[in-house]
Amino acid sequence: MLKLQPSSLGRLEDAYGAGEHIPEAAVGGEDSYGAFLQVNEGEPVYDFCWYPGMSLSDPATCVFASTSRDHPIHLWDATNGELRCTYRAYDAMDEITAALSISFNSTGSKLFAGYNKAIRVFDVHRPGRDFEQYSLHKGGEGPTGIISSISFSPHNGMLAIGSYSQTTAVYAESNMEPLYVLHGQLGGVTQVLFSKDGNYLYTGGRKDPYILCWDIRNTVDIVYKLYRSADTTNQRIYFDIEPCGKHLATGGQDGMVHIYDLQGGQWVTAFQSAADTVNGFSFHPYLPFAATSSGHRRFGLQDEFEEELNLAGDENCCSVWMFSSSHEA
Repeated sequence: MLKLQPSSLGRLEDAYGAGEHIPEAAVGGEDSYGAFLQVNEGEPVYDFCWYPGMSLSDPATCVFASTSRDHPIHLWDATNGELRCTYRAYDAMDEITAALSISFNSTGSKLFAGYNKAIRVFDVHRPGRDFEQYSLHKGGEGPTGIISSISFSPHNGMLAIGSYSQTTAVYAESNMEPLYVLHGQLGGVTQVLFSKDGNYLYTGGRKDPYILCWDIRNTVDIVYKLYRSADTTNQRIYFDIEPCGKHLATGGQDGMVHIYDLQGGQWVTAFQSAADTVNGFSFHPYLPFAATSSGHRRFGLQDEFEEELNLAGDENCCSVWMFSSSHEA
């Protein structure tokens, strides 16, 4: 059994040399932990997001939203898995069109949903088919493809929108007026994420080995680039910023997790998380834990790939890690 010492809680900035797996999955395919909650969508899930005002002391706020192919956006109860409500958008044939990306705004009053060349905004307290729609490509500027990622600044009323057209656009939330359009990603943008102070924006793309850092106060040039092994995959590879806002961690095709100091973009450390692609990384919001997801969809010479990489079925999994400033579990 692993125990946390009080002195290690919240000290992530000192702890990145101690990525330790908690614990190994049992032989024979059993998971280390049972799922607390499971909800079933009818088709592949495109995106999900937690309600920003969630508090365990108030069950009414314990919800998250998800979007999947050919289905409306669902709002789920995070305590019992019940469906709270749906938010629906329709195409010209009056058929449901699925959102490709979703995000609550900072206050949790609106749910922003990304589609092809457009954003639809739902009032969280008014489920159904009522929404405001914004076309994003105005005057030859702005995203022209699928809206793949949405991120809200924590302080200054802006949101960033990434698209598969290799562009990231920054808008004012109040009127959805475009402020900046950022170019530089080699592949379609798969994730956008504001820094904790809202002054910087980080973007990553498919078939692109670099996460780009932009200064929102001066968007003329890229501030710096953070490397990860992602130059030959169309797969989304998610990164995350730890709660103190000082470090960013990202996975890659090589199974490594790299951690960078955000003050100047310096590499801090790395550890081997899996033998296959690490496609997701997420910090716990207040404890020294992180989760990684691994796996890669392969076509054609699958057996040859698996033999070369020495892969097992349990590489398609989620893993939990603890960081300890004392380097002890």
